[in-house]
Amino acid sequence: MDLVILAAGMGSRYGGLKQVDPMGPAGETVLDYAVFDARRAGFQRVVFVIRRDFEVIFREQVGARCARILDVDYAFQELTDLPPWGASPRSVGAERQKPWGTGHAVWCARRQVADPFAVINADDFYGEDSFRQLAGFLRKAGPAHRYAMVGFRLDQTLSEHGAVSRGVAVVRGGKLAGLDERTGIQPADVGTGAYRGDEIVSMNCWGFTPAIFAQLEAKFADFLRTRGTDPKAEFYLPAAISALVAGGEAEVEVLPTQARWFGVTYREDRPRVVAAIDGLIRSGAYPPALH
Repeated sequence: MDLVILAAGMGSRYGGLKQVDPMGPAGETVLDYAVFDARRAGFQRVVFVIRRDFEVIFREQVGARCARILDVDYAFQELTDLPPWGASPRSVGAERQKPWGTGHAVWCARRQVADPFAVINADDFYGEDSFRQLAGFLRKAGPAHRYAMVGFRLDQTLSEHGAVSRGVAVVRGGKLAGLDERTGIQPADVGTGAYRGDEIVSMNCWGFTPAIFAQLEAKFADFLRTRGTDPKAEFYLPAAISALVAGGEAEVEVLPTQARWFGVTYREDRPRVVAAIDGLIRSGAYPPALH
């Protein structure tokens, strides 16, 4: 099993390259803990999806440490990496500066991944249970287009320092029926009628087979035909999966978890993340130093 980590985001709201910002007592980043949990769950290799402009610093500050416990490979999310879609690549992306989105990022790992794999964000802490559930799902032989999504409680995924966007899952019989993308969610919205707090949301924690790459390529080609000239439009992974489910092209098992999620969307989130990691270390969930 492989773990694909999406680490090409610019971190515009954070104000820096948050993928390499130390959070643990020995200089660990959030994704160091993800790699540690993945190894404990049985994953053998990690593939980082990054941008070429920060390849050197990423390899030195993150990849080298992770390579001590897992095999490491890299895929590059580049604006010019496009599928055949019936038009010249020069007709899209001319004014674009930001990456094409998380759906494109996963597709960019197609040459590095040939086994069942999980996908996570580089700046989110998912907890050991998330990786154990994904590993258990990926070990089971099943149809090529049967995937999994780890579902988190909405009230455990919010930031005290700004609004967030979340994909609220519609679940029927343990299967994903769709994702309702909501924006501008704040803690004050919970319990006021807008949200209960126990809604299941996607935090980009998925389990796939390699069959997903051809499906993402087809959906991305459709996206380019309709929105490719919009410099701000992004091809989001949850939206692509929702479209596949709606079209009967994929089945997604929802794996609810009580694992504690936290992330660093805003720089103000950093002290809370550092304190949470310290608490987990003191509880014995993690050693004082991962490497």
